[in-house]
Amino acid sequence: MQGEKVIPRQKFAIVYIAAGAVSSVVGILLKIAFYKKTMYDLPWWAIGIGLILIGYGLFQIISAERIGKDVVFSQRTAKSFLTNNAIILALLLLIVVIMFIEPRFMQNKVLLDIMTQSSTRLIIALGICFTLLIAGTDLSAGRMVGLAAVISTSMLQKADYGNRFFPNLPQISVVFPILAAIFACLLFGVLNGYLVARFDMHPFIATLATQVMIYGACSLYFDLPPNRSQPIGGVRDDFTILGQKMLFKSPGFDGFSVLIPIALVICLIIWFVLNKTVFGKNVYAIGGNREAAVVSGVNVFATIMFIFILASGLYGIGGVLEAARTAGATNNYGVGYELDAIAACVVGGVSLNGGVGKIRGIVTGVLIFTVIQYGLQFIGVSPMWQQIMKGVIIAVAVALDLSKYRRK
Repeated sequence: MQGEKVIPRQKFAIVYIAAGAVSSVVGILLKIAFYKKTMYDLPWWAIGIGLILIGYGLFQIISAERIGKDVVFSQRTAKSFLTNNAIILALLLLIVVIMFIEPRFMQNKVLLDIMTQSSTRLIIALGICFTLLIAGTDLSAGRMVGLAAVISTSMLQKADYGNRFFPNLPQISVVFPILAAIFACLLFGVLNGYLVARFDMHPFIATLATQVMIYGACSLYFDLPPNRSQPIGGVRDDFTILGQKMLFKSPGFDGFSVLIPIALVICLIIWFVLNKTVFGKNVYAIGGNREAAVVSGVNVFATIMFIFILASGLYGIGGVLEAARTAGATNNYGVGYELDAIAACVVGGVSLNGGVGKIRGIVTGVLIFTVIQYGLQFIGVSPMWQQIMKGVIIAVAVALDLSKYRRK
């Protein structure tokens, strides 16, 4: 085709490897040259970026047989790249701008803080992505987070705490309250799935009804005497360690939160479920064309039921970890979390029309909103402007999604 340029993938990969090597060398030289001067962690960032580029180049070489031995460059492919990665490019630009305004942003501690804050939000977004993949949604996610937080913390307070939720409850194992919190969420997940699968109720209405029921039930539980709607505190250390434990602490390193590897493991499990199991393929099939899925023999009822049950389990895990991280809970925990999760999924490329979406996109979407919130607070931008930026990003992401859908 006219205007196209074809180059061997091996040469394409070498460019990435060379760029990565240059970035790594620059980082090492900066570390040596400015050893006793304040450059924060910029040298380590340069080295890290270099290693990522080298890794991507090696991946291109290893995968050449599967994805093609040649790379085609044209105006069409360039436009497609910019359209598909516009949000990521905007995120990188935002990070660069923040670093220029406030060089202290170039610290590993900042990066780890962003990853920590993203962890529970990512788990919730991974749950809600299943409902979006079948062209639905789940408005009850945030309330399930609050329900799990309240149930788990109410049974895991210290024996000497002055305002215990259950004054006569003995010090039980931390496992039972966690399982009870997740199980409560699963029950409402069954209700969501049944309303959608059995009565073909639109997920927006079904989960809206469930959301209201969950908040009412959680508030009734939270108002039980002697607590009477008082914030739950005095949470036991063997529970808070799940959200506050710092791993690999050393004299020169503060460590990183245990939430990061927990979120990573869950992310890998969900990736496997979506990409390597029959259930995952059925989810994409229903989202892509429900009628065709039925004709192909997909059990739509069972699949939709399991989608909402699995999602509610992830909300429960997210709520438990959020309560452990903050060492407390109220019945208003999780308010708005479902909207942030939906926005992160859409920004990450999960189509509202169903059938399209990848785990790496969801991770990117969650990180984008965390960087916006954390980064703009870091440089003192008003929370009102943060909301405006989030709204603009959501609108642009949805517009890009709809435009791609129309072209198809």
